[in-house]
Amino acid sequence: MSDSEEFFLEMEGIRKTYPNGVRANKDVDFYVRRGEVHGLVGENGAGKTTLMKVLYGLEGRDAGTVTLDGEKKRFQSPEDAIRSGIGMVHQHFRLAPGFSVAENVVLGQEPGEGPRFDFDRAVERTGDLVEDFQFDLDVTSRVADLSVGKRQYAEILRLLYQGAETLVLDEPTAVLTPQETEKLLASLERLADSGHTLIFISHKIEKALAVSDVLSVMRDGEIVGERVDTKISQEEISRLMVGREVSLEVDRVPAETGELVLETRNLTVRGKDELPLVDNVSFGLQGGEILGIAAVQGNGQSELVEALSGLREPSAGEIFFRGQKLEGVSPGKVRALGLSYVPEDRTETGVASEATVTENLTLPWVDLPGFSRSGLLQEKQLERKSEELISKFGITVSNPDSPVSSLSGGNVQKLVLARELSREPKILLAAQPTRGLDIKTKRFVWDELLEKRSEGTGILLVSSDLPEVRALSDRIAVVCEGSIVARFDEPERVSDEDLGLFMMGTKEEKS
Repeated sequence: MSDSEEFFLEMEGIRKTYPNGVRANKDVDFYVRRGEVHGLVGENGAGKTTLMKVLYGLEGRDAGTVTLDGEKKRFQSPEDAIRSGIGMVHQHFRLAPGFSVAENVVLGQEPGEGPRFDFDRAVERTGDLVEDFQFDLDVTSRVADLSVGKRQYAEILRLLYQGAETLVLDEPTAVLTPQETEKLLASLERLADSGHTLIFISHKIEKALAVSDVLSVMRDGEIVGERVDTKISQEEISRLMVGREVSLEVDRVPAETGELVLETRNLTVRGKDELPLVDNVSFGLQGGEILGIAAVQGNGQSELVEALSGLREPSAGEIFFRGQKLEGVSPGKVRALGLSYVPEDRTETGVASEATVTENLTLPWVDLPGFSRSGLLQEKQLERKSEELISKFGITVSNPDSPVSSLSGGNVQKLVLARELSREPKILLAAQPTRGLDIKTKRFVWDELLEKRSEGTGILLVSSDLPEVRALSDRIAVVCEGSIVARFDEPERVSDEDLGLFMMGTKEEKS
């Protein structure tokens, strides 16, 4: 880097190796000017988030230096980073859902005298920030009642209230509708115009190019594109990220549908307060087709999939698997009928984190002939099956006997996909199957889903990624507040923008 250039933030020679041997950062140099929007892009597992966790004090570094405004820093905690004006918005929000926005924003720095909390002053101070940056947010609203996009604003407000001048945003548009994304990007531009420095972590090239002044590209723990001009094409960025060209264009042949493999009739799921989370939902899914469910997070799609997978008891209505009405739904029963399930929360629901990679991968085979004999597991056969799936799905693991907890999020997702797709299912429930995955892995997952479709599997694809829903689905159903509010038999004839409006409940289907 030229000595003539002055940088507000300099990270030089950053090295980070985890106990399992994974080298997440390999002598990384990263430079940011004050007041710029700096896009940090790369595949899942490229080391982007680790680098920013080192900056934020969430991870220690093995080597290297961090210089902020000319002063060497070694943050031991996020509190240290905040005191120096650095805040980070994580993919999983750290808000108290039962509190209001204002209460969350001032938490830890509550206004008031002595032990008395001054709620009105909290609302006033938070409201001033909302007005300054033109956020579309009612600060008296309970966080639990907010959309994902508005929770994002609450997280940003919390950091601004704490005095953050540099904001690190980790995949901030991952689950937003096009309209919410557009509003967020406009808000980030206003923050930058006010003098804030923004680091925008993303594997979505289009969004990073739209908001950033400059890009740094990471691959395999290294910077492969340093302070790249945003006039660069998406194709060139993709080649830097992946090391080769990857296209997400899908040449989807017309579906050759078979039997009706899944049907719901007036399905209703109620929450603890008896309000419907899934409200009178009816649809059918045929073998050999992909039915896309488009919905903003928190609109009942998770509860719908849990009911279909046997994890949640429906309150009313009927479910039919291959013509058989389900009574007393259980996960074991639906899997025996040929259902595979890729859950939305891969860590909590998709794997046993402390079990080994091999144990997680081979679970469907342990009772099958050839893998079990007289009640004894045939470990060599299971190991061979595990190695086969690791190779086919490109799971990065130092040792198949390592616990799943040692894997990155992207590799956990590939493990779940490998196990569920390899069962040759008749029905596949795929909830957010590519969330958080890089472009190369995303393309691989798409190809696997399309291959299962061609083999006659009926696939229910639940995703907030609208280009994904439109690219893969033969039909689309839009869910808002627990109900199907729109259906499209020709996905190519509906835009992302229109789908987003239906998802937010601001557009009604013509009768």
